[in-house]
Amino acid sequence: MFDHIRIRRASRAVAQRLHLPQTATAPFCPSEVQGSITLPARAAGLSARLKRFMLYAGPGLLVAVGYMDPGNWATDIGAGSAFGYDLLFVIALSSLAAMLLQVMSARLGIVSRMDLAQACRAHYPRPVNLALWIMAELAIVATDIAEVLGAALAIKLLFHIPLLIGIVLTALDMVIVLGLKGKGFRQVEAIITALVVTIALCFLVELVFARPDGAQVVHGLIPDVRRLGAPGALYLAIGIVGATVMPHNLYLHSSVVQTRMVEPGEDSLRETLGLATADTVLSLTVAAFVNAAILLLAATAFHAHGHTAVADIEDAKALLTPLTGAAAAGLLFAIALLASGQSSTFTGTITGQVILEGFVQVKIPCWQRRVLTRVLAIIPAMIGIALLGDHGVGTLLVATQVVLSLQLPFAMWPLIRLSTRRDVMGEHAAPLWMQALAWLVFVAIVAANLWLLGHLTQ
Repeated sequence: MFDHIRIRRASRAVAQRLHLPQTATAPFCPSEVQGSITLPARAAGLSARLKRFMLYAGPGLLVAVGYMDPGNWATDIGAGSAFGYDLLFVIALSSLAAMLLQVMSARLGIVSRMDLAQACRAHYPRPVNLALWIMAELAIVATDIAEVLGAALAIKLLFHIPLLIGIVLTALDMVIVLGLKGKGFRQVEAIITALVVTIALCFLVELVFARPDGAQVVHGLIPDVRRLGAPGALYLAIGIVGATVMPHNLYLHSSVVQTRMVEPGEDSLRETLGLATADTVLSLTVAAFVNAAILLLAATAFHAHGHTAVADIEDAKALLTPLTGAAAAGLLFAIALLASGQSSTFTGTITGQVILEGFVQVKIPCWQRRVLTRVLAIIPAMIGIALLGDHGVGTLLVATQVVLSLQLPFAMWPLIRLSTRRDVMGEHAAPLWMQALAWLVFVAIVAANLWLLGHLTQ
């Protein structure tokens, strides 16, 4: 049996020797940065409104990076290479569902001044909260496994370092986390913005190289559930949903929107809700573009040339240069992969502290949170690669996204319920049309998950 008191004392002693912080530090601890960014006074005119929006924008982008992590790459590459453009509509519908749920998450944080975890603790019994906390932690670990695998693979592709060594090297991202202790939250958002822009530009250039068929793109965007009947299509579609509508990001968004200090008053509140909606929609549109670009790249460069079984990111990178005829294609692909893995490092740490503080009221230094999450991710990642080999990365990445899909209902249910309660939201409770759409998404995801579980147990 572990002696948690001795472990805590040992951890504290190590922290003192290495001069590491022993208390929660901004910008990763949510309670430390609430209201830290002040918006200018409301004023008439387009330029004034644009200035307010530019200062407000940021929370949506922190959420959006989770929708373009290496797990998304694996599902989108697998879907594009196996089924061409046919599953493009799944990305489109999943992105719209993510926008709806993230708008509800932002509204909950802004109106109630509680994040989703805190609201659950305030309105649900302790056993329910513990169950929801465990589910959220599992989702974070699954996401971090994808980040570890993606970053290690990018290191291998760029520097030819063996994959297992690359997995170990991913632990060094804690240095980045420590380097930002006590810094302003806008600096974190600036770093995330730079990484997102890097990813988006890389894929924009990749699409220029690949030249997707416009007519096929339009056809793929038209929803048709009959396409899910093909062998393996529904499994990949569920993985896309899990990768796009990430459960732990619902906790994250409801917290980071509270970093903005807004003027008191009903008019200011309504304007803030409008700014949050615009920030969310624009940011997730960028994420949707990246996911669609990955699938289009796979459909154009692989499926159209008869490579219908490219499920491994390493194989995808190797095939890009000869199939697109551009020497830079593979390099841009690897750079974007590294950026996608690192961008989620920040949001994963923040989300971990959000749920830990919100559900169980425990506040720890950000480096401890990062070490805990990364160790829990590195161990299964190394075991998976040891058992499946380097070419098992794609299989492991898709599996992590399916796990996220299975966790989704446990985050969606409390979000939808709390967002519609007038004792929590007052007159800003979700309108009827928003409730109906949210419950429709919930039922669709639960039904898909039940089908998947039934299929896996056969």
